[in-house]
Amino acid sequence: MSEHVLYRKYRPQTFADVVGQEHVTLLLQNAIRLNRIAHAYLFSGPRGTGKTTVARLLAKAASCEKPKDGEPCNTCGICKEFSAGTGLDLIEIDAASNRGIDEIRELREAIRLAPSQAKYKIYVIDECHMLTKDAFNALLKTLEEPPAHAIFILATTDKEKVPETIISRTQHYEFRKISMPVIVQRLGKMVKREGITADKDALQLLALFADGGLRDAESMLGQVLSGRDKLTTGDVRLALGAPPEEAVLSFVAALLEKDPAKAARVANEAVDQGIDPQFYLKMIIRNVRHLLLGRLDARMATQVASDMTDAEQQFIKEHCAKASVSQLEQMMKSLIDAYWMSYRTVFPQLPLELAVVDILRDTLGEPKKEEVKEV
Repeated sequence: MSEHVLYRKYRPQTFADVVGQEHVTLLLQNAIRLNRIAHAYLFSGPRGTGKTTVARLLAKAASCEKPKDGEPCNTCGICKEFSAGTGLDLIEIDAASNRGIDEIRELREAIRLAPSQAKYKIYVIDECHMLTKDAFNALLKTLEEPPAHAIFILATTDKEKVPETIISRTQHYEFRKISMPVIVQRLGKMVKREGITADKDALQLLALFADGGLRDAESMLGQVLSGRDKLTTGDVRLALGAPPEEAVLSFVAALLEKDPAKAARVANEAVDQGIDPQFYLKMIIRNVRHLLLGRLDARMATQVASDMTDAEQQFIKEHCAKASVSQLEQMMKSLIDAYWMSYRTVFPQLPLELAVVDILRDTLGEPKKEEVKEV
């Protein structure tokens, strides 16, 4: 089973199938139901959060011959063609490879022609921030005076690079990262329909690795399921190079206990196992952040608890009072420095070792950074 087959097999066919973006899908459904479809939309947000999927659903619902409550019927000829990717009036453009003014000029010429079959001719321009300045200027002219039969749906992972003149002529919808419980629930439904049993911790680990991107989580699930009828946490860790949860929590515990030798030993053992050092650091930072939030505000800690594994929640309860806010702040800063350093070193464990020295200077009898500078 390839990840692409699994991802496409469960691609949403209605707005109701889309998870984690209800603030977008409900508004679009209302627009379809009330026949208040705009001529241009901008979908922005992190990768893998459903922008292209919702763009296709919007195109299908707007063109559907028998829409019901703002949803496509999925039975008419137009819906079937759009679902299969064969609809002549739904044109998808990858702006990363079609970013010049010539391509946009061709689009402007083509958009004048009436739709072949559907009510609208719909252009989905993915990663639109990749368009050149001249291409954006050419597109702007079309957005200012669009044909009545035209709909543009722009999608981007970098809204800051889209000119304000373009944004102001679109209906803008911001897509959010999808929470861990929602991703886990979605993956759980997929494995159940595939007739596969999966450990909850395994699905949680996939969700953590995906970092709010459902598409990435589904793709990784397809990857690790290949040839298996059962999915364990060990399978996921092995396939993705993820650190054991114990290695993450033990390292943080060693810092809280001011035990530099233990912290260095745990870090080296983890890296020697061939784990991804960047992800290891990211998981460590994540747990220190949870501790910091717990010290700042118990209510805030409760809010982020839904994105923790069971072991993480237990760890936070047991260790939250072991460090002050200022200590956790310093710990966080040192670990973030180590994270960025990990991309520039040939020794994967070195950033962690330096972070241990920086965080536990007093325990090691080392002077503070400011004192070193003065000397």
